[in-house]
Amino acid sequence: MNVFVIGIGLIGGSMVMDIKRAYNNATVFGIDINDAHLEKALELGVIDEKSELLSLGKADIVIVSIPVDVQLTVIPKVLDLVKDDALVIDVGSTKEDVCLAIENHAKRRNYLATHPIAGTEFSGPTAAHAGLFEGKTNIICEVEKTAFKLQEKALEIFSKLGMRIRYMDPKSHDKHIAYVSHLSHISSFMLGKTVIEKEKNERDIFDMAGSGFASTVRLAKSSPAMWTPIFEQNKTNVIETLEEYISNLQQFKKLMVENNFSEIYNEMENTNHIKQILNGIK
Repeated sequence: MNVFVIGIGLIGGSMVMDIKRAYNNATVFGIDINDAHLEKALELGVIDEKSELLSLGKADIVIVSIPVDVQLTVIPKVLDLVKDDALVIDVGSTKEDVCLAIENHAKRRNYLATHPIAGTEFSGPTAAHAGLFEGKTNIICEVEKTAFKLQEKALEIFSKLGMRIRYMDPKSHDKHIAYVSHLSHISSFMLGKTVIEKEKNERDIFDMAGSGFASTVRLAKSSPAMWTPIFEQNKTNVIETLEEYISNLQQFKKLMVENNFSEIYNEMENTNHIKQILNGIK
């Protein structure tokens, strides 16, 4: 089984590592615009060989793991090059634009739109590791537009990687993911920015930063090259979530100004319910 991964970072690299563990006959070919990434992926055993787009004709599976703006031009080219029974998967964080970009492609049925929700703040081939997807949710969009045999092939792979499957239309995916992922990254980036600006005048501030700060600002270490296109593609939904978030922050500030700490207590106690929600989806 010839598996090609385009973009050898955390998600694509981890996925092919697990595929190699699950399938003894899998040979992984890597394609990346950064040759240093290819060399490091070879050194780490993430891929077996370096390759290029023109070799996609021998691919059985292609995993596209590149920034979502670049996907819009790369995935149609991939579909042009693959054989009729090849499966093409993307793993991007937005789905509506990419599904629209290939909806009329002659090989649309070779493509499956997926979003494994398993990221970390790290990037590049050194971030890839086995077992990343165990117990994680993988959202699949427009499954009915993918050839049935290729659906079966994909679901077998995802099962072997330990993923749970959810089905969703692209528009709903992008709206919901804006709340649970994209807003979290913006909050983390802006918290980091706020503290960095304060640290210019108060050099000891990071000496006092505990685990709470570290966990909250963790996502601020994420790649801007990956996240800027995500925010651009999901602009309308992200702005909506920001407006709601800012409104809640303003309300919290108002309660502080009014010394209404009993209501602040109630707000936090009501929000504690999120513990039960999160425990229920583990």
